[in-house]
Amino acid sequence: MRIALGVLAALMPLLAAGPEIKLWPKGAPGESGGIGPEEIRPPQGERPVKRITNVTEPAITVYRPPAGKNSGAAVVVCPGGGYNILAYDLEGTEIAEWLNSIGVTGIVLKYRVPRRKGDNFPRLPLQDAQRAIRLARKNADAWGIDPARIGILGFSAGGHLAVMAATHWDEPAYQRTDDADDLSSRPDFLIPVYAAYLTTDADPWTLSPQVKVTPRTPPTFMVVTYDDKNRGSDAALFLTALKKAGVAAEAHIFLAGGHGYGLRPSAHPVSQWPRLCEQWMRASGILK
Repeated sequence: MRIALGVLAALMPLLAAGPEIKLWPKGAPGESGGIGPEEIRPPQGERPVKRITNVTEPAITVYRPPAGKNSGAAVVVCPGGGYNILAYDLEGTEIAEWLNSIGVTGIVLKYRVPRRKGDNFPRLPLQDAQRAIRLARKNADAWGIDPARIGILGFSAGGHLAVMAATHWDEPAYQRTDDADDLSSRPDFLIPVYAAYLTTDADPWTLSPQVKVTPRTPPTFMVVTYDDKNRGSDAALFLTALKKAGVAAEAHIFLAGGHGYGLRPSAHPVSQWPRLCEQWMRASGILK
């Protein structure tokens, strides 16, 4: 019953979607352009997912809960898609709906995809994530959020991007463009869900050098399944690094469920992760 109620909350109509806001009014740094956003259809027989690719003008869309329900917390949401596409509804707008249902402002990030040739870090999506967090802080009063309770959540490649934003916030990925860039890009909490690329193919038993955990890495809540390639052990390695650094963290490694489930219902217990995440946010003081 609890799982069913959580699913119903996640599928409720969007409460208050604002207009799309360009991250870079004068053009994204390092962007050559020329490909333009394009929605692509899923292969025949696959479940319907809104897929977006060829993003040259990254943007955010803000989804705000009703004023009487607003907790003041906010989350930048990073859809996944292997840095090639964005699963924009499955791992973006549907997540904003759920966040709104628990009183959290959802800020869906449309970051640059596909990965540009030579951008293996990937640096351009990190620029977009840092800028999105800074814009959230700059507009905190207007959007009804607390600038000290802005987190980042991502799925798969978007989970990797969220981890990069949380472990490289003290390394500016671009040059200052306006006064928003004087603000910190450090997320106040981190929620990677079936995050990819935390280790390398050459050494799947050691965290990637890109994952630079320090005592200033934000508190973390992780979700993954054991049957999702090596991502269960990847999450365990990340949890160990967080523990060594003294960072508060919680990890849920479910037995089965695979990859790419988002919030959509399944027969697996992993479907209860939104309820567990809400409990963690309340216990951590994020939801007040």
